[in-house]
Amino acid sequence: MRKVVFFILFVNLFLFASYEEGKKVFENKCSSCHQQFIEIKKIKENFFEKDNKLLNLKAPTANMLAYAIMDSPKKIGDPNDSEMREIEIEEYLKSYLIKPDKFNSICDEHILKYYDVKPSMKGELSDDEYVNLAIFFMQYSKHNKSKKAIKVNSDFDEDEIVLKAQQNNKLILVYATSKSCYYCKKMDREVFSDAKVQKSLNSNYILLEVDVDNKALPFNLRKYYKRVTPSFFVLNSNANLLKTYVGSWSKKDFLDILKENIK
Repeated sequence: MRKVVFFILFVNLFLFASYEEGKKVFENKCSSCHQQFIEIKKIKENFFEKDNKLLNLKAPTANMLAYAIMDSPKKIGDPNDSEMREIEIEEYLKSYLIKPDKFNSICDEHILKYYDVKPSMKGELSDDEYVNLAIFFMQYSKHNKSKKAIKVNSDFDEDEIVLKAQQNNKLILVYATSKSCYYCKKMDREVFSDAKVQKSLNSNYILLEVDVDNKALPFNLRKYYKRVTPSFFVLNSNANLLKTYVGSWSKKDFLDILKENIK
């Protein structure tokens, strides 16, 4: 019995390591063209409403690629045969990356026109890197499903938010934004999409995103609002204001902001 348990643990550790190695391959060999993660809602808005002028993507993001490979109508392999599927995905990646061809692309054909012509990566990836990259895409959803920051941006009840904050021992972060705010969009794209930022938010905050053009700020924050977007208000679990941060922030600075309010 101990041998069986050890074997299972070994296999799980090996697969996790392969995912992490695949992530490194993506970051080191692919991230110059492909961004890591952007919310699907924002991607749809970018392509189908803004003619790619919102994000100006030149290649699909990691989550777009993972969806295309694993779940799209053009998905690769049989979902019920993971071993064979891994081989098929690996072979597809090899064939496409060595000899890119839009006619062999599995991405949405309606948005291919926005992408740059991909250069060949012949000789740039080893066989092991192709294996790890295949596992990276296969396990992408599992490893990233809990990283999405939860934003309450519809009608919300202040008492319910306070109760939730108290029950979960979390702070409240109110994010004042607007659809016309360039720097808000920049932060959404470059900061809020970051895994470390999302992890910190999900672990320690209840995030309320408020479009100030359409909705009043909650918790009597209007008197502290300087009419600048983005603005961030950190409140304790009793909805008492602790600190205000005005303006746009880099990923590192925003992480520092999140950390400095956690006791």
